[in-house]
Amino acid sequence: MPDKKNIKKSIALLSEICSLMMSSGANTKRVIGSVNRFASALNFESHALISHKSITMTLTDKLTEENYTRVSQIPKYKINFSVVAVISRLSWTAEAKHWDYDKIKSRIETVKNEKRYPFWAELLTVSLAGAGFAKLFGGDYLNMFVAFIATLVGMLVSKTAARLNVNSYARTYLSAVFASLVSSLGILWNIGHEPQVALATSVLFLVPGVPLINSFIDLFNNHILNGIVRFVSGFITVLAIGLGIITVMVMFNINNFM
Repeated sequence: MPDKKNIKKSIALLSEICSLMMSSGANTKRVIGSVNRFASALNFESHALISHKSITMTLTDKLTEENYTRVSQIPKYKINFSVVAVISRLSWTAEAKHWDYDKIKSRIETVKNEKRYPFWAELLTVSLAGAGFAKLFGGDYLNMFVAFIATLVGMLVSKTAARLNVNSYARTYLSAVFASLVSSLGILWNIGHEPQVALATSVLFLVPGVPLINSFIDLFNNHILNGIVRFVSGFITVLAIGLGIITVMVMFNINNFM
């Protein structure tokens, strides 16, 4: 029969799982469903109130009805869908096979310690994606090259600002400015057939697709507060991107954007 110590360590583990999934980009419904399955495997019933920055969780022993409440903070958001997918699958297996605390803890530690892609690989692939968008929107190979370099510079600025703990919205603005500065040279020097395309696509890596998609998922599933917060966060990010582009257009007096 679980005692107070077991409840405390179990709620600490479940709160950690909740935080890990939220910070990795999961929507609220998926987080709650996964945590409830892990709790069921441990013979507990969980109730979680999740906001954008914190988690309040109450865990109740199904046999003794003993309960414990814990409040924890959600760390900085670092989107990683592989973490979300793996933890979600583990939750189903844990519930079906009635995993104990040690087994769940071990598997979660394995997920936490999995290495992310190296920075150079992320930088290269995102820059290639920027070049690909330029081609998709009608640019030629010179426009693709400009978009590639501009995206690469924007990514470097974003990562550098992140290491310096710059505010996320200010970081987005600075990244958009530097990416636009590079791509605007294509317009000023008339590089390629459609130089405006490079300017338009060089900032697409900054578009907050995950927060905006999750905001609508949360709203449709009646997680209204999280849905609104995520939508507002995405909106401010889009606004920062737009301001970054406009700043450069005003600097160089660029009127024929598209």
